[in-house]
Amino acid sequence: MTRTKTTKTTTSTRSLGQRLERWREHQRCWKADKERAKAEYRAARKAGRPPEDPGPPATGFTLLPWLLMGMGAFSNLFQGETPNPWIGGLGLLTFNSLYVYIAFRAFVRQAREATSTRVALMLMAVVTCGLALGYGGNWLLFLPLFGLATGAVLRGRQLRTLGTAVAVLAGAVACLRDGWDGLTIGYATWISTMVTAAILSLSEAVRELRAAREELARRAVEEERLRFSRDLHDLLGHTLSVIVVKSEAARRLAPRDMDAALAQVTDIEAVGRQALTEIREAVTGYREGSLATELDRARSALTAAGVEPSVSRSGPPPDPQTAALLGWVVREAVTNVVRHSAATRCEITVSGAPERVRLTVTDDGTGTETDRSADDCCPEGGGTGLTGLRERLAAAGGSLTAGPGPRGGFTVTAQLPVELTAELTADAR
Repeated sequence: MTRTKTTKTTTSTRSLGQRLERWREHQRCWKADKERAKAEYRAARKAGRPPEDPGPPATGFTLLPWLLMGMGAFSNLFQGETPNPWIGGLGLLTFNSLYVYIAFRAFVRQAREATSTRVALMLMAVVTCGLALGYGGNWLLFLPLFGLATGAVLRGRQLRTLGTAVAVLAGAVACLRDGWDGLTIGYATWISTMVTAAILSLSEAVRELRAAREELARRAVEEERLRFSRDLHDLLGHTLSVIVVKSEAARRLAPRDMDAALAQVTDIEAVGRQALTEIREAVTGYREGSLATELDRARSALTAAGVEPSVSRSGPPPDPQTAALLGWVVREAVTNVVRHSAATRCEITVSGAPERVRLTVTDDGTGTETDRSADDCCPEGGGTGLTGLRERLAAAGGSLTAGPGPRGGFTVTAQLPVELTAELTADAR
């Protein structure tokens, strides 16, 4: 018998400790949200653009002042105007305890939707109806308080049905106790239920919208950084490679053919000027490649590097968006041929079909995909060229493959729809 009592006491103590720990966790979360909101506001104000201060998130303390509606019942109890004061006092203690428990759980979605919260709400309904039927008068004001707690817990489709049921129950109990004047209590209960639910739902929606807006802004910044990083990599990687190759060609040609060397220097100047223009366009986000231009540049860069170029096109021309993406592929693939392949020949083939266009860049050099993707500035880690192109083409509904060719060398193959929609074009950027 003693062991059984000890076990029950231990279990009860453990349950109380768990509840206390959950309450402390809610308090820690609330304080963390408050500190984070303050830190964000200070950072924005320091940057010269202070946002609208949303303040700390709402908690159960928001609903506690409404317990003052029960002061009349407390006054009746302490003045000895309530029969069976011990029962009334126990009922008040139970009601207030359940109200506080529900109030602090109503602002945490998981806790609000938990079975324990719904059970507490049902117990509160029983206690409220018992106090109202037993004492009447000021004790009927606990019915609107019960409606307020109900509105704090219920959301969505449940609110209309259960909120109306609570109002009908309150009106019936009040009418049984005080006659038809009790309809006022029923109406007050319905108003407190619906208004509380509406205000709390609106507050949650505003905070969720603000969080979604901040997340969208953060993602937009990340996407713009990624776009600029890829554009800068593709632009400078190709341009600097062409400049290096033509500079080497000019150096080799200068002792024996000054005119040819000057032609290479002129090309270097033109490439540099074009690179400046393209970088400005990349910064502003208006840079659009041209397949025909990239094919001409590829032919010039391969020739200067001592690689025999072979360019062929067939089929209907793709739309400008598809051509721009294919231009990026030509630029990256040719840059890799010049920098990494040690090839003597490179074939570029563009073949169009009614629905899809295919681009193939094949060389007879050496090197794996890792070699072709490695940046000179980061030799120990893979670059972003081929990886970034795969992401762009995948977002546009296409594909890119790269690897050793069937007869040696290296092959890059890209496929895209002939026409891209606006959504796919935006994603590909």
